[in-house]
Amino acid sequence: MKQRIAAAEAWVKDFFVNDSTGHDWPHTDRVRKQAVHIAEKEGGDLELTELAALIHDVADDKFHETETEAIHYVHSGLEEFGFSNKEIRDVLNVVSTVSFKGGNNHPPQSLEGRIVQDADRLDAIGAIGIARCFMFAGNKGDKMYDPDILPRDQMTKEEYRCSGNTAINHFHEKLLKLKDMMHTDTARRIAAERHRFMESYLQQFYNEWESLK
Repeated sequence: MKQRIAAAEAWVKDFFVNDSTGHDWPHTDRVRKQAVHIAEKEGGDLELTELAALIHDVADDKFHETETEAIHYVHSGLEEFGFSNKEIRDVLNVVSTVSFKGGNNHPPQSLEGRIVQDADRLDAIGAIGIARCFMFAGNKGDKMYDPDILPRDQMTKEEYRCSGNTAINHFHEKLLKLKDMMHTDTARRIAAERHRFMESYLQQFYNEWESLK
């Protein structure tokens, strides 16, 4: 298993070698480590959790033309590394529910799915999450902040992914909601601290924007 995991790791590194959206290899590696940590605490299958965390963004349709293409790409890659059809089905079932998609994705059914989703969402909040938020906005050409552009409430997957928004709105549309969307006790404890940090950051941001501090 270790050799196959190593092959998948190299594959993922190459896939995101030029990424500038915050979905780069360091993000994947943090999610992998966090997912394994949560699985150790919560009792998930460690090997399935690690593999799913490694390929969770490679399998995301936002990096492919269609969901079908994403599934085929991941299936072909994992098959080449020697994973069985059952192992591939299991990992695809886990990663199919990880992405936020404007809050429109189906909830994960397996413990490993909940763990990987928690780990991915933890990397979207706190200090790292703030940095990734502005990195993603810059990549899309979105503004840092514009008081005239209000946060959106209900969004389709397509609306969520479109440009023309602001980095600060992303806090209200997604990041500040994630604390209450965690599945595991381990993730909830981590999320609480990171959520408080984001709230403090936003207050300081608004104060500086209005030149109050």
